[in-house]
Amino acid sequence: MTRILSSAVAAVEPGAAIRRFLKCSQDRLFLDDQLYDLSGIKRVFIAAIGKAAVPMSAAAADIIGEKLTGGLVICKHLPEVKDSRFTTLQGGHPVPNEDSLNAGKALMALVNDLTEDDLLICLISGGGSALVTLSYDGIGLADMQHLTEVLLACGARIDEMNTLRRHLDRIKGAGLARAASPATVISLILSDVVNSPLEAIASGPTAPDPSTIDEVLEIIRRYDLADQLPQSIINCLQLGYETPKPGDPLFDRVQNVLVASNELASAAAMECAAKSGFETISLGNAWQGEARQVAGLLIEKMKDQFLADKPLCLVAGGETTVTLRGSGKGGRNQELALASVPLMAGESDWMLIALATDGEDGPTDAAGAVVTQQTLQNAKSIGLNPESYLDNNDAYNFFDPLGDLLKPGPTGTNVNDLTFMFWFPLK
Repeated sequence: MTRILSSAVAAVEPGAAIRRFLKCSQDRLFLDDQLYDLSGIKRVFIAAIGKAAVPMSAAAADIIGEKLTGGLVICKHLPEVKDSRFTTLQGGHPVPNEDSLNAGKALMALVNDLTEDDLLICLISGGGSALVTLSYDGIGLADMQHLTEVLLACGARIDEMNTLRRHLDRIKGAGLARAASPATVISLILSDVVNSPLEAIASGPTAPDPSTIDEVLEIIRRYDLADQLPQSIINCLQLGYETPKPGDPLFDRVQNVLVASNELASAAAMECAAKSGFETISLGNAWQGEARQVAGLLIEKMKDQFLADKPLCLVAGGETTVTLRGSGKGGRNQELALASVPLMAGESDWMLIALATDGEDGPTDAAGAVVTQQTLQNAKSIGLNPESYLDNNDAYNFFDPLGDLLKPGPTGTNVNDLTFMFWFPLK
């Protein structure tokens, strides 16, 4: 099992993803099918934002070599040894903090004096929305922190959260590309959002934003948030600040390229499982909704499978949400696993594994959890009731005494979540 899970993460290793897409030969830089002539470029800067910023920036700097002028790396976890080629800063996540604000100021200071003779290479990955912030005038850091906490608690999807953020922040919603203009901007993007809409990943600092203020207001109505948001945010939205849209001339000098996604991770896991003797079935990569409800749907898919003599591996990708009802500890993958415990009780020879590819599920040190038909019995034997823990959103403290949490530590990448369901035929 470990080899299969590891293969998924290895396939989306950020440095390898950069090296697949970015090539440099003398004065020629290639990104995907686009050629950039560096002989006419005076300065080359790197700006890396997100959970995968450190390995992405190291790979890009190695490729650019001596042509690199400098850069800025903004990450969640500071590396043990900082790369001397960059200034490396830490931001707050999942809620922005003072470090996130300082990082936002540093990022804008880097790009504000760029000219048309400069090249900015942006390396964008999940988590960037919180790690870097610079909201519009009148909106304080405490207001953005409150907004984030409200959105996390109400069960909003990440793309919905980032639609709000794009209309409140100078960096998000192509704000970084606008600030860097007239420089040439190329962005290599590692997706942590279902279906990989570029405007949603780290709130799209260099991507065209098709969303509008009207959509923002609809999200606020959908989750009944109007009375929970700071007045400064309401005031800002009423001013009607819009983001650059597809077709804006700004993007004539901007190239955005997706370099890794959940689909790539799940495909690698399935290939590894097949080589290990499993029959493999993909359940798709767009699973969204309440974690506890998705658990039930996945178990139904599991029960629908025809079981032959060959081991079976089902793989589902996506990102669920959790509407907070209690005060417990956990994350969406742990909650999905907890909701599946009673459903798995009668399913002999099945194992479910739900995990976050970044190694950090919610504000915990666990990536997810493992469930088998024995989990319910094991829990009851030490006085644990899964329904009670689910009601309190306390999946971590349910699985921890059972030894069923997955704790690989931060993986350095981030492409949403994966759920595996394995079936082993009786010998």
